[in-house]
Amino acid sequence: MVSLWQIFWVFAKIGSFTIGGGYAMIPIIEEELRKRGWVDADEIDDVVVLAQSAPGLLAVNMAIFCGYKIRGLKGSIAATIGAVLPSFLIILAIATIFTSFKENLMVQKIFQGIRPVAIALILVPAFNMAKKGNKYWWSWPLTILSAFLVAFLKVSVIWILLCVISISLGIEWWKEHRKKKC
Repeated sequence: MVSLWQIFWVFAKIGSFTIGGGYAMIPIIEEELRKRGWVDADEIDDVVVLAQSAPGLLAVNMAIFCGYKIRGLKGSIAATIGAVLPSFLIILAIATIFTSFKENLMVQKIFQGIRPVAIALILVPAFNMAKKGNKYWWSWPLTILSAFLVAFLKVSVIWILLCVISISLGIEWWKEHRKKKC
């Protein structure tokens, strides 16, 4: 049986070294949990979907679901505290120190250097999810178009979801209609 301390320390390590928030944590959580045999690839995909569906922060929701899967309620609590505590302590330290250094050119350069890494950490899981989720030829154009509309034209995600659901239903209806004719 996995100890609560093990769960805590694994998620504390993940929370300590992940820059960029919840999406940046996905590949690290997956790697850490899979190499220990605590979850498999399909379970991680399910956890990501559940975590996105639940209200709250993605990283916290993932910790809650993974911890619960590993050790129930106590595992959920240990994973959540482990994932949140390092970030909380780091932000607390930065907040107390940063106000005196925020005009420092070196500090500004460090933060500029971190940005591309954070962006990459977010894009990699997004691309991996797109590869796993886009099972039909028409899924890729919808994914690219949706990303473009949200990122550049600031179209509401709700409208995009409604349109994509309508398109998907239309395609499925058309496929069924063609089967009946043959």
